[in-house]
This record gives sequence, structure tokens and C-alpha cells, in this order.
Amino acid sequence: MAYLAKYVLRGSRLAAFYKRGYSTASPWVFSEEVRQAKSEGKPIVALESTIITHGMPYPQNLETAKQVENIIRERGAVPATVAILKGQLTIGLSEEELTYLAQAKGVVKASRRDLAPIAAAKLDGATTVAGTVIAAQLADIPVFVTGGIEHYLTHGKHSSIVIAMKLLKCFGIADWVNTYACGGVHRHGENTLDISADLNELGRSNTLVVCSGVKSILDIGRTLEYLETQGVCVCAFGETSDFPAFYTTRSGFTAPHRVSDALQAARVLHASRQMKLASGIVVAVPVPQEHAMDEKIIQEAINNALKEADRNGISGKEVTPFILAGVAKATSGASLNANIALIKNNAKVGADIAVEFKKLKNVDDSKNAFNIGLSKGAGKCTSNTSRHFHTSCSRRADESPLFSGDKNCVGDVLVIGGANVDRIYRLKEEGAQVSV
Repeated sequence: MAYLAKYVLRGSRLAAFYKRGYSTASPWVFSEEVRQAKSEGKPIVALESTIITHGMPYPQNLETAKQVENIIRERGAVPATVAILKGQLTIGLSEEELTYLAQAKGVVKASRRDLAPIAAAKLDGATTVAGTVIAAQLADIPVFVTGGIEHYLTHGKHSSIVIAMKLLKCFGIADWVNTYACGGVHRHGENTLDISADLNELGRSNTLVVCSGVKSILDIGRTLEYLETQGVCVCAFGETSDFPAFYTTRSGFTAPHRVSDALQAARVLHASRQMKLASGIVVAVPVPQEHAMDEKIIQEAINNALKEADRNGISGKEVTPFILAGVAKATSGASLNANIALIKNNAKVGADIAVEFKKLKNVDDSKNAFNIGLSKGAGKCTSNTSRHFHTSCSRRADESPLFSGDKNCVGDVLVIGGANVDRIYRLKEEGAQVSV
């Protein structure tokens, strides 16, 4: 009976969901794979699309995107890459759509402020962390995987980007330095107020974001402080509480909390949703040790790039690609390999968390369906007791219910299963006595 109630409940919820979210008039649509995963109750992991359009050249961008999606599938979850195609917010991309996006020109980066204009103009858009979190919230996808807590393309007409590209080509390094990451508070942010919209979005959603911490080119300390102000729960993932700095396993800062594995992370997400906190969770996963960079080399490269940027009058949004180019130069391109390695590792962790969270949620759904059945079968109660069992139709009103201490509850019989036993007695004449 509990299973039947759960099935009926799930069916009604899904029907209401698709009526609201998958109609042709909806501002967003699902891919067939994600739609089927929704209907079958499978775990889903959201992915951003900026890495495809603003991160790498074709076909490397397409190959990396497919590899990340396949890793998630292999771990038992379903990938949902988010993008805006011809003004339509699309959650989950087909192979044809991935290929189209990987080669498309003029794709706009889509954060919260950009979603409506892109949709209204029927343009193509690649969602940033903030844009993807919004889509995940709309579609009730609780887990989102990215690189670290900034998406900057090195191509463009700005002088600093041109200089950076020349530096990279001189050293035979690939012509991209995007980090597929979440934004933070930039250095000197206390004066410029240069704070990524990603942080605000994390504070207003209930999404768990798997990343590799904050890039060391940002102000990590102030980023953590800002996340605290926004009510975002930050957890280090693994054996230590060290907060990672994207290329390196340590940043010099300690995360407020730590989870040792995917199950613990899923429990944090589960508890947060049960309490309806409506604020996000950051699970900071360190880059795999074999791909981790030397902290001193990274920091020295950043400091030198900052000085060079200051001498050349480079400021604003041009600073980040210039610094990233300097890091790539100083590491002979190893930082780019670390970038790919960490996003693949994050995909594994994110998929595992999504699978564990789905298990916890399935237990909740079963309990809720069972309790709904009980509340419908139970009788009226004159007190605040919401439900109780009755196991005997001969129970008097002044007797205490078996599972409730409330003596004022009077209700009907609830039968869970049942059995009838018939006995036939035959009277033998021998030995029978009749009294008058």
C-alpha cells in the first residue's frame, strides 16, 4: 500500500511539474535525456556552458564537454548542460546542440542580468555560474558542477588580451586560458566593489555547487567573508579543512566546515532543504594531487602579472585574462592541464553527491507517501495530534491509542493487511451430557 501511495504521489507531482515547466509556452525546456530522467526519478547534475563557448577552441571545447558529461553518466547520474538557444533556456543539450554551440559565433555570456535580454532578442547564450544556478533552481536540480569559485575569454580586441595571446603563442601554449570557474571578490574589491554576481546567486538559491575553491588571482579571504554574509555554507571536501585555490590544494584559508565524502555532502544538502534555508552550499574539492601546481610558482606568477598590468595601465575586466595568461606562461601550460583535470574530478564528485542525495530523497518520499495514507485513514482528532493508529475496532474512546499519548483522539479502524481464520467444531455424541 505504501508503494502504491508513493507511486500515485510521484505521478501527480510529475504531472503538475510538466504541466508547469515543460509546455511549449514555458521559458525553459528539457532535453529528451533530462526529461526522461525527471520522469524516472534519476539524479541529475547541472553543468554550465561557458566553457564550450568562451573557454576553448573548437573541437577541444566539444571534446571536453562530452567527456565531462560521460563521466557523470558513468557515475549513475544524468548531465544537464544549460544554455540559451535562440532565446530558449534549454536544460540539457543533445549532441547536435552541443556541436552547434561549440561552433557558434557571437554567443553571449549569460548571467542573471543577461537572461531576459538574451531571451527577448532570441539570441544564443552561454550560462555562467549565476545563470546556471538559476536554471537549476527552476528545474529543481539540486547539484551543479563547475571548476572553481570566473569565466574570461582571452580572445578579443582589448590591448591586454592581445598582449596575453602573444605571450602564450611565444611559448607555444594553447590559445585559451579560461578557468571554467565561479567568480568571487576581486583584489582591491573593497575599493572597486568588483564582486561577481555568482556569489549573490549562491546566497539566494538552494543549490549545491561543486567547485575547486577560489582562484588565487582573486581575494580569497574577502570572497569567503562575502559568502558568509550571503549565508552560503562552505565545506572543504576530503581529509582536511584546507580551502583549495583552484590550481593548488591549499589557499592558506580554512573552510568553515568539512565533508569527507559524497554521502556526507548529500546529507548536508538534504538537511538544508528540509530546513528550507533557501541558501546555497559550496563543496570545495581540491585539484587531484598529481595535477596540483606549486603554490609559490603560482603566487609569484600572479604578483608579476599584476605589476605588469599596472605598468601597462590595464584595469577592470581586462586584468583577469592578462593574469591568467601570465600564469599559463609561468607554468608552461601546466595550469591549463590542471584546469581540465579538476573539472573532470569535480564531475565525479558531483555525480556521486547527486546519487547519494537522490537515495535520501527517495526515503523521504516513501515516508511522506505512507504518512499521507495514514492521515487519510485515521479518524478525527480533537487535539493537535496529526495522526495515530487504531488496531482494534473494540477500542473504547477512553483508552489510549497504541501509538499516541492523546486520550482525546477518537477515530475509525485502520487496517494494514488482514487475515480471516475459520474454525469448525463438531460435537461427538459420545461423552455428550445434557443437563435439564
